[in-house]
Amino acid sequence: MNEIPEKAPKKIKEKKQTQEERLEAMRYNHMMYGKTENELKHVPRRVDYGAPYLKHQKFQDLMKAFKNGNSFNFDVSANGKTYVIATDGTHISFDNKTIYYSRPLNKYEDNLLLNRVQAIQYQSTEAVVHLVFAVLRSLPELGDHQLSFLGRKFYVGSETLESGRVEEGSNLLLGSYKHNKTHERTRI
Repeated sequence: MNEIPEKAPKKIKEKKQTQEERLEAMRYNHMMYGKTENELKHVPRRVDYGAPYLKHQKFQDLMKAFKNGNSFNFDVSANGKTYVIATDGTHISFDNKTIYYSRPLNKYEDNLLLNRVQAIQYQSTEAVVHLVFAVLRSLPELGDHQLSFLGRKFYVGSETLESGRVEEGSNLLLGSYKHNKTHERTRI
């Protein structure tokens, strides 16, 4: 009665593919049928920086006031907070911190400078990122700018905005634009 039951016979395992065979089979399947949904890489969506401001009438009024040397302000809500975007004709500020400076170049043009310190401080705020690019896009005289935004940081060319602050100073010259502050007198 105390007999020991015999062990069940071992199942014969099927031989699995080696890694090289598996990769070769996947290459063949991809070549013949393409990738499956799970194998497709997700493409990050492209963000059109500045677009929400460009179409907004208050931003257009702000840029008109900036070019004419007048003052204008409006409120923006982001992440449950309300910020004031304003201009007095010589600079554009966000939450009472100057983001853009305007310096006279000649009688008809001004230089536009970006305040690196404030831009770096607010680069995690989406409203500022859109504001920075909206101002650049609304002034076509500036041409192609080297400023970009990736991974919650501003870049100038291939370097971050922070890296050039020590060498070039706290202001980044973006170019010149035409203003409407002076009116030409007609000759008689």
